[in-house]
Amino acid sequence: MKVLVADDDATMRTLIEYVLSKAGHEPLLARDGTEALELAVRETPQIVLTDWMMPGLDGVELCRRLRDAVPGAPYVYIIILTARDKPGDTAHGLEAGADDYITKPFDARELLARIRVGERIVRLEAALRGRNEALEQSLRTIRRLKGLLPICSICKKVRNDENYWQQIESYIHEQTGTDFSHGLCPDCVKAHYPEQYKSIREKERRRRDTPPPRDADA
Repeated sequence: MKVLVADDDATMRTLIEYVLSKAGHEPLLARDGTEALELAVRETPQIVLTDWMMPGLDGVELCRRLRDAVPGAPYVYIIILTARDKPGDTAHGLEAGADDYITKPFDARELLARIRVGERIVRLEAALRGRNEALEQSLRTIRRLKGLLPICSICKKVRNDENYWQQIESYIHEQTGTDFSHGLCPDCVKAHYPEQYKSIREKERRRRDTPPPRDADA
């Protein structure tokens, strides 16, 4: 999983990079908040781990910018990692858009545990997003099928959204995934195959008129 690390301390970046890489993550390193924001827009990480105090764009402002950077983009789980531990600091960071807060010096096991929480949240959000998109597509299909559909009065082809004419079976399959099994209704059998129709009707009449066999023990 891509984890963006924003910290102006080169030693801290190297340490976090080592911990994340060893755990199988893909760390993306930024030296300050401005570089981190650019990386986030370009690389779309699933998790952001940011220091609070950085030159230029600090961690709290980075949280705010990330939440507004790409409207409608997949959710990014943000963890603030900082030495600040005054009363109210945690609330201030969370109110800015962070999801979690860890104080320095940090324990590697705790950091990875917090990141695993972020993974679960991100994957859950992605699953919900996928289901919502599938539902919206289904609703669009239903609205389209309920609308006016041009159909040829002779060959029965329909005109699709790209203004091309195609067989109605293929059009319905593209829109809904439904396949057709072909047969003949009684009216068409009677009109096009009168002899077979008479034979079928005669068999049905004989079946109705034939009395059921008596029970041998009666």
